[in-house]
Amino acid sequence: MSWKITPTGPLKGDILVPGDKSITHRAYLLGALGEGLTLVTDPLRAEDTDDTLKAVRGLGLEVEEEGNTVKIHGLGPEGLSEPEDLLDMGNSGTGVRLMAGLMASRPFLTVFTGDSSLRKRPMGRIAKPLRMMGAFIDGRADGNLLPLVVRGGNLKGIDYVSPVASAQVKSCVLIAGLGAEGVTRFSEPSVSRDHTERMLKGAGVHIGREGHWLVLEGGQIPRGAVVRVPGDISSAAFFLAAAAIVEGSDVTVKNVGVNPTRIGVLEVLRAMGAVMEISPVSGEVEPAADIRVRGVGKLKGIRVPDEWIPSIIDELPLVGVLAACAEGETIISGAGELRVKESDRITSTVEMLTRAGADVSEERDGFTVKGGFPVRGGPYASQGDHRIAMSSAVLALAAAERSEINDTACVRTSFPDFPVLLGKLCEGAVRVVGKH
Repeated sequence: MSWKITPTGPLKGDILVPGDKSITHRAYLLGALGEGLTLVTDPLRAEDTDDTLKAVRGLGLEVEEEGNTVKIHGLGPEGLSEPEDLLDMGNSGTGVRLMAGLMASRPFLTVFTGDSSLRKRPMGRIAKPLRMMGAFIDGRADGNLLPLVVRGGNLKGIDYVSPVASAQVKSCVLIAGLGAEGVTRFSEPSVSRDHTERMLKGAGVHIGREGHWLVLEGGQIPRGAVVRVPGDISSAAFFLAAAAIVEGSDVTVKNVGVNPTRIGVLEVLRAMGAVMEISPVSGEVEPAADIRVRGVGKLKGIRVPDEWIPSIIDELPLVGVLAACAEGETIISGAGELRVKESDRITSTVEMLTRAGADVSEERDGFTVKGGFPVRGGPYASQGDHRIAMSSAVLALAAAERSEINDTACVRTSFPDFPVLLGKLCEGAVRVVGKH
């Protein structure tokens, strides 16, 4: 499947984006961990999150789907069953790493696999702390690559200092810690997204903080909860960025999650000079807002502070697009984590921007873009990476001629309706070629 993008002028309108992917994964895991009924409303329905829900079913739990609500009938950790088959997590790094933490606490065998992309992504970062807690972990490359074997049970709480700021590692350790004896303490170099802590607290689990340590007492069982999933800021970011770079645009994305650990992309837009309005709406565990961006004036390049990187890691290819359309230089560093995503997103982003005619240099842990040059039309290649595909589409809207983005079926993992919503804001701009 490919997209043909024809720039048609300003983007106009109000839209809703699908539910937050990170929160949806965690809500399903909370339902599996919890005791009682968990209601998840407005979850993301995409391949990644559907694979996590399928894995929850594989643990013997009753799951109902009614309209925009998923009901998970939790039986507590003791009510989980040993999977009868492999748990195939598809393309979802979040799903497999969080699920591994859950299964490490249960006294049976679980084998995880995934697609060709997921089988290349590093699992050693979770294997190490889980082994320290007492789980048996094996797999290719000494447990660094899928398929991954987890034989759990009899875990002990540990003090773990993570070498990377990773919400996936943190969530894996905390979830395993719930089923461990004693106290689990976790520290990371900077604060990563905190959806897991918020949702566990909302389900009655006590998580404390002592200085830079998160502290969790083992043996706690979450209660069933209602989780209302706001729109995904990572999905909203594509439309906000497009509005910022196409003159005359006026776009509002409604009911978007604005968790403070996730709004780095809004900080970047503001620092680059985008005209933006944020109007809070009612939220519960997770804050939400309507976000409006207007295409007024030229953006300016910035140096993205290293401390923003954990809150913007998924949006950095899109920041590269903003940089190519801005005046001056934009510098991104401290983002080596991008090299172990669905593609090597540093190299993929540099290739995308170079194809568009930007002056860009690749660094070990980031890239530098000198913007302000006319954007050339594609073809662009997604590298099988959904975020590169969607970032390329935004970049194509700033070109003078038509572009084609190839291999876009990967977008089904996170945002199947992306081309539909983009076409709604700029009628006639997007044509999907091939089976969607």
